[in-house]
Amino acid sequence: MALAASLLVLGMFYLYFENSLQARDNPNRQLQVTTGGELVLKRTRAGHYIFPGTINGQPVTFLLDTGATLVSVPAHLGGELGLTAGAHQQSITANGAVTTRATRVDALAFGPFEIRGVAASLNPGMGGDQVLLGMSVLKHLEFTQRGDTLVLRPLVEG
Repeated sequence: MALAASLLVLGMFYLYFENSLQARDNPNRQLQVTTGGELVLKRTRAGHYIFPGTINGQPVTFLLDTGATLVSVPAHLGGELGLTAGAHQQSITANGAVTTRATRVDALAFGPFEIRGVAASLNPGMGGDQVLLGMSVLKHLEFTQRGDTLVLRPLVEG
């Protein structure tokens, strides 16, 4: 009986701390959208903005990267996201030059935003499952950072 109780307590501690770590490492698992249609993102402990979205209806995790010209998708995700590898191209990354493949995302969505026909690249040098959300998407939005919060809103053409 004591062993079962100990295992139950350990299991509860594990769940509590696992949730705490996930909230710290990805505070945007549940997106916060204001009544005005703005998306409010919290920065991770590592200083990044990570949040869920979809590419061609398939769930992905985006990492916002204002230094990336295009959306950069790990090449191993291309097939499951319905992306077609096009022409070879050279991309300059933080890790140096890499040969990528051009592609186009039919539909990319996160929070209240959906953008169609987005220029992207399939990058064979990217491990993991995070998709870099570059300026080919961010150019359609206005964004403001204050402290550890980033607010994205629709770009008002004027």
